[in-house]
Amino acid sequence: MARHLDAAFGPDARNRLDDAGRPGREGALAALESFYYAFNQRDLEAFRRVWTSDPLAQLNNPLGGILRGGAAITELYERVFRGPARVTVTFGDIVEYSGDGHAVFAGRETGEYRVTDTVPLSIRTTRFFAYEDGRWVQVHHHGSIDDAEALAAYQQAIRG
Repeated sequence: MARHLDAAFGPDARNRLDDAGRPGREGALAALESFYYAFNQRDLEAFRRVWTSDPLAQLNNPLGGILRGGAAITELYERVFRGPARVTVTFGDIVEYSGDGHAVFAGRETGEYRVTDTVPLSIRTTRFFAYEDGRWVQVHHHGSIDDAEALAAYQQAIRG
């Protein structure tokens, strides 16, 4: 089923990992919100719990290229969380595609990053969640920055 969500998840997102154990779409939405809580609060433990530990989990994004496995994905974000730039994003204009045991959320992350100056950020984003072992976990993420100059500046800011 596809639907446009009247919701956004950003710096005010809540840690709803306990609700991510619910098998229906509410559990998937709780896992999605928990991801944005973990990212915006730089909460590495919550971040780790949002992702599957499956070695074929995949992240395709402007910072890591293509990474596989929950451990490698968490390692990348540990560097981001501890790095020189402070990044905040809000995921909005979300279309949900969900069914039994899976949910895909596609939309746009908008926000900013700051090292010394504040720079706007806009990323096309898709996140895939699956219900496994009694909880919703993220198994795939794809994010793209359209503007090549903005992408290069963001990568430089994050990598230091």
